[in-house]
Formats: sequence, C-alpha cells, structure tokens
Amino acid sequence: MRLLLINPNMTQSMTDRMAEVASGVAPTGVEIIPLTAKRGFPYIASRAEAQIAGGLVLEMIAEHVESVDAVVVAAFGDPGLTAARDLFDLPVIGMAEASLMTAAMLGERFSVVTFTPHMKRWYTDCVRLSGLEARFTGVRCPQVAPKTVHSAASDMRADLIELAELATREDGADVVILGGAPLAGLAPMIASQTPGLLVDPIAAATLQAVALTQLAPSYARRPSRPEAKTSSGLTPALEAIIARGHQ
Repeated sequence: MRLLLINPNMTQSMTDRMAEVASGVAPTGVEIIPLTAKRGFPYIASRAEAQIAGGLVLEMIAEHVESVDAVVVAAFGDPGLTAARDLFDLPVIGMAEASLMTAAMLGERFSVVTFTPHMKRWYTDCVRLSGLEARFTGVRCPQVAPKTVHSAASDMRADLIELAELATREDGADVVILGGAPLAGLAPMIASQTPGLLVDPIAAATLQAVALTQLAPSYARRPSRPEAKTSSGLTPALEAIIARGHQ
C-alpha cells in the first residue's frame, strides 16, 4: 500500500517529522510518500490561508492519484478535504477529522490543545463540521503565539502539558488532541505527564487511511462526484480530472 502524505505548508521539516510519525505507526508493507507544497505559505495559520491551501491540495493529489492508494491531508484544519473526496476515487483522510473521530471513540468528551491562539476559531470550525460539537469542550491555547512554529513542540512543552491538564481537570475532557502539524509526535512523549488520553492527529490519520483502504469501498456509482467541466489555468493533471467527471 502507498499512502500519500500531503503537507500543504511549505516547510519541509514539518513534512519530515510527520512522515516519521506516520512511518512509525504504519503496518508493515505501507509506504509513506511525503509531499510538501511548493507554493503558498510556510505555515497555514488562518481560514483565509486554508482556502488557498485547499486548491494546492487538489493539485498535489491530482499529480499522484494514479500511483497511490490513499491520501492524508497533513494540516490540522484539513484544507481541501471535502472537495478532494468529491473529485478523487480513493480514501482521503484529514488529520483533524481523523483525530476528532478517534477521540470520540476513546472517550465521551474531548478537547483540542494547540500552540497558538490564531488557530482557535478555525479549529472550532473543524469540530462543528465534523458533527461532534456536542462532545467538544473547547480549544485550549496560550495567549501569545510563539515566535516560530518550527520548535513549538519543544519550546512550549511545559505550557502544552499545563493546557492539557486544564482541558481535563477544568473542562472535563476525557481525551485531548494535540492540534497542529508542529506538534506531530509529541503526544507519546508527554502522555505520562498529563491526565486523560492524548491523540496524535497524524498517527490517527495514518491508521484510519490504512483501515479505509483495506475496507476497499467501491466508488463506481457514488453520486457526489461533480459533472465534467472545462476549466482554464489549472494544472494539467487537475484540469484533466475535473474534465473527466462521472464515468
């Protein structure tokens, strides 16, 4: 099985870390194919930036869809996720949605802990779209964003542990999701220092992608795929897929 792990951020070090986490949990025989955006933003940090990144996600999938079995969108806000599921006939997993679904199976209530206040509204939107808002205790984050996201996991480790404790002890969360690509791999490192259960979104997304691929869903007659349409200015691969429509 070949799993395409798309980082719609332009930061290669984030891709490398997420690919390492994915490879660490993937079963034998699963090959992780990491891909980093060549255009856009070093790190997506708003809903506006996510809209732009969503188009890039579609382009990146289109370029590789014939050679992979499933896709993970490796940005916590899941840019382009629902559109990608409409266009492509293979499992497409978002790391935010995967972590929310996983948290819902591990406990009754869950929280998201992240490293910057800039993500709070966007991440709350992700929960609302998942349909799990009634089980959501909120987003916990520091009051001030870090100067750099590259070392957020190490620089803010003590703060993140404290936020996870507040999410469980004060908000009533059974499960805490560590949201944001820069926090990939942190959950198992601090699990013994926090109450409740911690979820790593990339680990959750990788394992769900494997499971959905093994279920082998049939896409032959699904109604959600858009009708064929001509377009202009898109990448050739994406233009061809949009022009194909229902088959």
